[in-house]
Amino acid sequence: MSNSPEQSPLGKNSAYRTDYAPELLFPIPRVGKRDELGLSGTLPFFGVDIWNAYELSWLNMRGKPQVAVARFTVPADSPNIIESKSFKLYLNSFNQTRLGGPEALRDLLQQDLSAATGANVHVVLTMQEDFGKLEMGELEGLLLDRLDIEVDNYSPQPTILKANFEEAPVEETLVSHLLKSNCLVTGQPDWGSVQISYAGPQIDQESLLKYLIGFREHNEFHEQCVERIFVDIMRECKPSHLTVYARYTRRGGLDINPWRSNFTKAGRPSNLRNARQ
Repeated sequence: MSNSPEQSPLGKNSAYRTDYAPELLFPIPRVGKRDELGLSGTLPFFGVDIWNAYELSWLNMRGKPQVAVARFTVPADSPNIIESKSFKLYLNSFNQTRLGGPEALRDLLQQDLSAATGANVHVVLTMQEDFGKLEMGELEGLLLDRLDIEVDNYSPQPTILKANFEEAPVEETLVSHLLKSNCLVTGQPDWGSVQISYAGPQIDQESLLKYLIGFREHNEFHEQCVERIFVDIMRECKPSHLTVYARYTRRGGLDINPWRSNFTKAGRPSNLRNARQ
C-alpha cells in the first residue's frame, strides 16, 4: 500500500530518536497529485527539489559534536517526495550517532534518501569552517507586488490568467513574495517567493498576481504548488518556454525550493538563500 499524507508523522506527537534511524523517512508518491493535474505519461517539465538543512549534527568517533549545513537535490522525476517532518526526524536521528567523518555522513544520507525517493539524490555538506562562504540573494525579475490590485479570492483560479495573443511574444522574468499556501495535512502556513521566467504571449501581470495570491488558503505541499502553477500557466497562457521556481521559508530547520522548467537553457537555480529563509 502506498503511503498517504494522512499516514505521515505530520500533526502527530513524535518521539525524537537520537540514534541513526533511516526507517523514519516517510516517502509519499508524486503520482496522486500529478494525476489530479492531468500529468500522466511524459512530464511537461524537468527539474529538482532543493532542500537545505540548517540543523544537522552528529558525533565524531571520539564523541565530539559536529555541525554542518546540508543541501539535498531531489530530481523532479523521482517517484516519491519525502514528507518534511519525517525528514527532520530522520536528520535528528544522527544527533547522537558516531560517524567516521563528513564523508561517512554524506554517503549515508545519499543512500537513504535515494532509496526513499526512488531516484539518485545529490548531497552537499558545508562544514563549519566554510559557513562564511554561504551566500544570500534575492530572486531576480520584475516585482509583481508593486501592483495596486483588489483581491477577494484566496483559492487558485487558473481561468483568471490572461495573456496577449495578439502582440509579438516576449521574454521576461516576474517575481512575487506574496506566495502563501498551507500544509496539506496540518493546514499550517507555508510562506514563499516565486520566480516565473517565460517566453511567449505576454502574461497579464495583474491576473498573474491575483492567481498567485489565490494560493493563500490552498492546502498542498510545496512541490505540488509549484507544479500546479507551472501547469496552469502553460494551459492558460501557452508560453513556449516556462520556468517556475519557489523559495519557501524554513520550518524545523528545513527549507524546500522546487524548480520546474521545460527548456534546457534555463539552467539550474543558484540556491541563494533569501532574506526570509
